Amino acid sequence: MPIIKLQTSIKANRNIVFDLSRSIDLQSRFVTGSNEKAVAGRTSGLISIGETVTYRGKHLGVWQNLTSRITDFDRPYFFADEMEKGAFKTLRHEHHFFATEEGTMMKDIFNFESPLGILGKLANTLFLKSYMTNFLKNRNEIIKEFAENGRWKELLAEKNVEYKD
Repeated sequence: MPIIKLQTSIKANRNIVFDLSRSIDLQSRFVTGSNEKAVAGRTSGLISIGETVTYRGKHLGVWQNLTSRITDFDRPYFFADEMEKGAFKTLRHEHHFFATEEGTMMKDIFNFESPLGILGKLANTLFLKSYMTNFLKNRNEIIKEFAENGRWKELLAEKNVEYKD
């Protein structure tokens, strides 16, 4: 089972980074490489424990749906989402947030397993792990940009949560 581990240093308050990471609006409006849009479950706002979201996006030239549920949640330290329906055999994405002197260290642990046995393992090696790593890096860069330059207020200010910078 492939595992992708990423670390992103962000010069912003951990609460802001945590909430941007679970923002359906950020994913649907600004993570543009796959044209993903939330089409079912929670389709806007901040997703939380027990909730699902279904994203429809174009990956590797094919339109796909992926439904995931938030299975673990401890704001502002950790949350995890797991695929319920989609192209993978299994998928679990853990999001960890650590306060640092400079702001926040965001750590992703992305475990997935492709279907189709040996063909799936071959796809992982040839292109899928690289594709998913680049997708997650792009998403993290957008979170970083919004958190560091104040654009987070476009998505989070109206959520009635106080953020201390």
